[in-house]
Amino acid sequence: MPALFLTGFYLAALAVAAVITLTSGDLGTLWRLTLFTPVDESTPVTLPNVLVMVVAGLPFAWALWQCLRGPLAGPPPEQDRAVRWLRIALYFAAAYGLVSPFLHNWLGATVILGAVSMVPLVVLFPPVLGSSLRHPGHVRAVGLLSYGGVVAYFVLGLFGLRMPDWLALVCAGAGLLWMILILRAQRRDDRWQRSTVRYGIAGLLVPFVSMPVAWLLAGLGNIYADAAAALNVLATIWLARSAHELAAPRAEPSPFPPVPVQQPST
Repeated sequence: MPALFLTGFYLAALAVAAVITLTSGDLGTLWRLTLFTPVDESTPVTLPNVLVMVVAGLPFAWALWQCLRGPLAGPPPEQDRAVRWLRIALYFAAAYGLVSPFLHNWLGATVILGAVSMVPLVVLFPPVLGSSLRHPGHVRAVGLLSYGGVVAYFVLGLFGLRMPDWLALVCAGAGLLWMILILRAQRRDDRWQRSTVRYGIAGLLVPFVSMPVAWLLAGLGNIYADAAAALNVLATIWLARSAHELAAPRAEPSPFPPVPVQQPST
């Protein structure tokens, strides 16, 4: 019910803001609700521009529903300490993913906090994945290199130091590799649905698509470049669904034994 209420409230606010924009000619409210970036006052109020912003807000509405609805109802499986801590870390990272668009004025801080929110996952995922994850120690080292390197890059920048560009590329490549290895292990583990893994794959690929699209559409105005990044919330959905499904209800055994199939007589 909280997920239904908050998602419905956001969609209603989106509709009201679209009407206000078309009637008053002020893009500010709708822009902040959907693109979460500073308003470009030079953007004209046209029906196509309003539709682009409304469409850009739909992925965030879907992320609200997916993140806030919680696990399916039913008797949860027994959870050991590693699973409980991983679920907490996943929910924390997903919560940060939902609020991070509102922190666009502090770009450096959002990047650091995003990396910090992922560090616990690097440590907590391998024990839960178990035999589905090969070489867990190496995977953990790759993840720490990635997200720890991002934190180091910005911390060094505060002191006027600069990480070499090649080292920054190594950290970015390590983050990509860590995500691929985790998703591959998740796919082998029947606790997670294939659709959840697909959200993770989509969240992994979106930056490689949205950045070129934003660059190509930059000449049309900031509205199209900012709207191209709306699908970044797919990674947040992956985090939340991964936590939900670790607490999915166990399958109930059938009350009736299977009926043996009688072979036809010859």
